[in-house]
Amino acid sequence: MSEVGEVSHARDHILTRLRAAVAQVGESAPEAGALPPLDFDRAERVARLKRLMEAMHAEIVVTDSTGWVAALKNVLRQRTLNGLLYAPETPLGATLAAAWEDDLPPLVGYTQEVEQCKEQLFAIDAGITSTKGGIAEVGALILWPDAHEPRLMSLAPAVHIAVLDADRIHNSLAEAMAQERWAEGMPTNALLISGPSKTADIELVLTFGVHGPKELIVLILDDQPAPSAPS
Repeated sequence: MSEVGEVSHARDHILTRLRAAVAQVGESAPEAGALPPLDFDRAERVARLKRLMEAMHAEIVVTDSTGWVAALKNVLRQRTLNGLLYAPETPLGATLAAAWEDDLPPLVGYTQEVEQCKEQLFAIDAGITSTKGGIAEVGALILWPDAHEPRLMSLAPAVHIAVLDADRIHNSLAEAMAQERWAEGMPTNALLISGPSKTADIELVLTFGVHGPKELIVLILDDQPAPSAPS
């Protein structure tokens, strides 16, 4: 038998054995059962999301629907920022504009097409957006960019501040998709964000803030805080 023939025979022998092994596994492998649904209570969802996102270097501030603007101002006063990008045409933007103070970074409205304000977008230090919700299972925010709050608002500034209603923290992504009825209409890109942008080189050295925000600050609006433990 020639050398080419021997190689061909060996290859056919290996493929025959592989096909037989695959067929045997297919016949004997049991079907995987469905995973039980997650069922965290409200306080557990808030605590789990906070813990997992902090592990990914996000800063989490738990506040409430009446105190979140004051909490935001405190966060901003701890930093030196040249401005805060916001969406004037949203309820969040209207609340900010009505409560702003002179000693805070100036509010900069996202009111132009990106081609007209590209330099300003990438020069401003911080941006603030609303959120669609959160996922307790993995510790992530859901962002739903639209014409008023485009993707660049959470991508271009070095500091991304997100406002999250605790009532919209879901157990899992599947639950969020079902309860929020995603199938009825989605944006061109729905986003899941777990922390500041990060990347790793070939030696697996993790670096934050290379391709996006260096800081992620999340204000969780929780009007039903967990009860205090008895003394």
